[in-house]
Amino acid sequence: ALRRLPGIFQSTKKLVLNERAGQARTLEFIRQNAANGLSVANLVAGLSSVLCSLNREYHHSCWLLLVGFLLDLADGAVARRLDACSALGAKLDDFADFTTFGLATALLLQPRGVLDGLLAIAYVMAVFARLCFFSSAGIPFTYRGLPCPYASSLLAGTFLLTAGNVALLRVTAIVMILFMVDRGFYPHDKVLESQLWKKVVYAGGVAAVLFSPAAVASVYCLAWSTSYIVFPFAVWSCKS
Repeated sequence: ALRRLPGIFQSTKKLVLNERAGQARTLEFIRQNAANGLSVANLVAGLSSVLCSLNREYHHSCWLLLVGFLLDLADGAVARRLDACSALGAKLDDFADFTTFGLATALLLQPRGVLDGLLAIAYVMAVFARLCFFSSAGIPFTYRGLPCPYASSLLAGTFLLTAGNVALLRVTAIVMILFMVDRGFYPHDKVLESQLWKKVVYAGGVAAVLFSPAAVASVYCLAWSTSYIVFPFAVWSCKS
């Protein structure tokens, strides 16, 4: 029996080491893919919003767009915080943004005729151009053109607040298209990586979207998006 003890100790040691190595690999996998998981959640929210719009459940579609807005703001912060930025993650994030803030948002315009359809296509193409072709021209912590999540949040809030006034929504969409293709500079928001009050604003957005009536959530997100669009550097420039 004594001769067997060293073998038992060795087997136990290998088992413990293998278990620790497995835990380390699991934690590393979670670290590397936490941001990707948020991008996938944003993509699912966008696809669900598309389905809601196709079934004329526009209020649910707007709620999902606001959820996608919050997920997108968290996505970049998590990737940078965990040092898990990658080419795959960037592509996944862009695809999720195009789906949620391009296709799903354009369907809120409820195109019925040729002109309405052209407006929806123009909105989607503005988001496509904003995601694919605009760069910051080497200036750090800035975007060129209005980030499409803010345009989407503003449109969703407008829809909810006006009980689906399509005429007003289409006018607002035209204005957002002009902002997105303008190439004017906007600060890299970094809401979750800046001053405490910005984090409080984000937490308030989460509470408003998940736990408040639609009117409260729409007013909150509408005010948030409008403040970024109208006063980008005066209010929202990144000051860590």
